[in-house]
Amino acid sequence: MPSRDFSLHGAIDLGARQAAARKQQERRAQGGGAPAPAAAAPGGPYVLDVTDETFNTEVVERSQSVPVLVDFWAEWCGPCKQLGPILEKLATEAAGKWILAKVDIDANPQLGAYMQQMGVRGIPFVAAVVAGQLLPFLNGAAPEPQVRQAIDQLFDALRKEGILPDAPEGEQPAPGAEAPAADPVYGEAEDALQRGDLDSAKVAFERILAADPRDGQARQGLALVELSLRVRSLDAERVLQEAAEKPGEVQAQISASDVEMVSGRIDEAFDRLVGAVRRGAGDDRDAARKHLLSLFELLPPDDPRIGKARRGLQSALF
Repeated sequence: MPSRDFSLHGAIDLGARQAAARKQQERRAQGGGAPAPAAAAPGGPYVLDVTDETFNTEVVERSQSVPVLVDFWAEWCGPCKQLGPILEKLATEAAGKWILAKVDIDANPQLGAYMQQMGVRGIPFVAAVVAGQLLPFLNGAAPEPQVRQAIDQLFDALRKEGILPDAPEGEQPAPGAEAPAADPVYGEAEDALQRGDLDSAKVAFERILAADPRDGQARQGLALVELSLRVRSLDAERVLQEAAEKPGEVQAQISASDVEMVSGRIDEAFDRLVGAVRRGAGDDRDAARKHLLSLFELLPPDDPRIGKARRGLQSALF
């Protein structure tokens, strides 16, 4: 998932884009208009919603004083909705050591086109921008420990190159203390996800859970991989049409809920399965219930959509 080479020697210089953006701003100013300011995203002051108009100021210029991670996403992208909250959480924890800029590629076609010019064909995609230089960084969703580790590796490499200052004295480890070693099996899962080898990633996550069944991040990673395996050969349009034509067929409703999850229609997926539980009986009812519970693993435990679905499930069962 993360780039193995964090050197900026091969990074993309954003100077040309910055100059073009300035000319565009000047033309707008002459016409009486002004670019809209960047909007604060729900993640707080360290997370910004950035547009075609504000990218130059809020990302390129800001990167001269603080690193900026740019999250390219879209409303229809299910994996984006898995990665986005993790990035927002980590940005809030970093408390200004780096900034997260979120770009909705559907609402900002210039930045979407620019992403494609970099050779990126899928989202979620995250780029790191440091001192006006853009470095492709993450491509695809992954559990929080892997994202956290990738960001730490990035900034450690940039410090070694002298691009970032060393960590403040108060953050240095105590003499003789060593940082906890990362679980090598997480590394195997990460490598498999980067290769697109979902089967190997599944095996790696299962090994982690065999050693520690309480590892919530591994459960989330396994659930995401299993969902991807289930939908990779499905025709989404046909699956949804079949579910509409056969509301009493539980397997059709289960497949349709998977399609809705990967497209980000989480409430619809949960409501569909609650309805299947309400209408079903015996093994069919239990299959819909178990599948709904498995989909809960894709979200943080405190996600309000899970609470709503649990209440609906209880009502359907009793």
